Amino acid sequence: MEEKILNNKKNGMSMLLLFLALYAAGIGLTIWGGIQMDKEATFLSVGTFVLGLLWLILGLLPFFGLKVLKPQEALVLTLFGKYVGTLKEEGFYFVNPFCSGVNPAAKTRLNQSGDVDGSSGKTLVISSGTGGAGADASGKKISLKIMTLNNSRQKINDCLGNPIEIGIAVMWRVVDTAKAVFEVDNYKEYLSLQCDSALRDIVRVYPYDVAPNVDTTGDGMADEGSLRGSSEIVAARIRNEIQQKVAEAGLEILEARITYLAYAPEIAAVMLQRQQASAIVDARKMIVDGAVGMVELALERLNERHMVELDEERKAAMVSNLLVVLCGNHDAQPVVNSGSLY
Repeated sequence: MEEKILNNKKNGMSMLLLFLALYAAGIGLTIWGGIQMDKEATFLSVGTFVLGLLWLILGLLPFFGLKVLKPQEALVLTLFGKYVGTLKEEGFYFVNPFCSGVNPAAKTRLNQSGDVDGSSGKTLVISSGTGGAGADASGKKISLKIMTLNNSRQKINDCLGNPIEIGIAVMWRVVDTAKAVFEVDNYKEYLSLQCDSALRDIVRVYPYDVAPNVDTTGDGMADEGSLRGSSEIVAARIRNEIQQKVAEAGLEILEARITYLAYAPEIAAVMLQRQQASAIVDARKMIVDGAVGMVELALERLNERHMVELDEERKAAMVSNLLVVLCGNHDAQPVVNSGSLY
C-alpha cells in the first residue's frame, strides 16, 4: 500500500464561506417563497420555497467535508472503502463529504506518552468526536509526533537460565500512514507485541553479568558482553530487532533504552549472596597480598639492621604471627612475654 499525500485540498476557509453564503441564500429563498405562497401560490413561489427548504435540509452535508489538522497530525481518508489519500500537513481542508477517516488504533490506549488515559497498561477507551467541521473524531487522526512506549516489565531467562526482570522504553513514530492503517490490524498493539518479542529474543543471548565461555555476538568467540555491563549495545540490538519487525507497519523506531534490570525476586537473595562472596574473596586476596608484602619487608629490614638473629623456625613463627595479625577480622590482642625469647 503506497501512501498518497493530498496537498491540493487546503481550501477549507473559502469553501466554508461559500457554504455559509449558500445556506444564507437558502434561508432567504425559503422565507421569500413562503411569503409569495401566502399571497398567491404560483409555480415560481412554490418552486422557490421547495428549493430553499431542500437546501436547508441538505445544505449541512458539505460541512462534513471540512477537516482541520493541527501540526504533526494526519488523517487517512477512504471513500466507500477505497483509499483516497492522506492529509498530512496542518491546515483547513475540504474533501468529499462522503470520505471517512480511518484509524483502527483510535480507541487503543497504551502506556506511553501522549496516549495515556490515566490508567496503567493497555486500556481500550472510547473517544467521542464533534459534528460539523470536526465530523471525524479527533481519535481518527493519527499522531505523527515522537512517542515513548513503556512496556510492562517482563520476566525472562538470560543465556545462563537465570530469571531476570527487565523493562524498556521505546521512542517511535508513524512515518507511513497508509501502511500503519491498512497493513496491520492495530499498529499500536502490533508495536507493543513486537517490542515484547524482540526484548525476549535479545535478552536470551546475554548473561546478566559477565560470564566465561559465553558468545553474545555470534562470531564463535567468547566475549565479555552482559546485560548489566553492555546496556548500550543491548539497547541498540533491541532497537534494530524491533525496527525490522515493524517496518512493514510504517513505523520508525528512533531509540530503545533499558529502564529496569534486576534479578527475579526468587533468586535475588541468592545472587546477592553470590556477589557478596565474590567481593569478600577479592578483598581477602588483596589483604593477603598486602600482608605477604609487609612480612617480607619486615624480615628484610630486620636482616639489614642486624637487630635480631632468627633461625628458620623462629622466622616461620614470626611470619605466622604477622599474617594472623594482618589478615585477621578482629584487632590483635598482644601477649607480653616477660621471659626470654627462647
